[in-house]
Amino acid sequence: MLIEMMKSKIHRVKVTEANLNYIGSITIDRALLKASNILEGERVWIVDNNNGERFDTYVIGGEENSGVICLNGAAARKVQPGDIIIIISYAQMSPEEARSFKPTVIFPETETNLLK
Repeated sequence: MLIEMMKSKIHRVKVTEANLNYIGSITIDRALLKASNILEGERVWIVDNNNGERFDTYVIGGEENSGVICLNGAAARKVQPGDIIIIISYAQMSPEEARSFKPTVIFPETETNLLK
């Protein structure tokens, strides 16, 4: 049996853009992707602290050190620039693996070196 565990989290990051006319996904600064251990193309869940929306999409890498967090396509209707969101990815693993697994969690609001 496999269970789903939190693999990575970008906790409390500000939405910089919402682009309704893009095909879909979330664009995330590549520096944040590296720091959080989230891959381009990976499925992520988005939690909007401002309006309570919760939805999933996939990741596109944005320009490194740009600070970009852009919701694209239909997801752009669920957020506003300036909203604070949490980005979470999950991984399937056995209960044995899960007992020793340590997720990667970053806090961009307080970790000023993340985009340097």
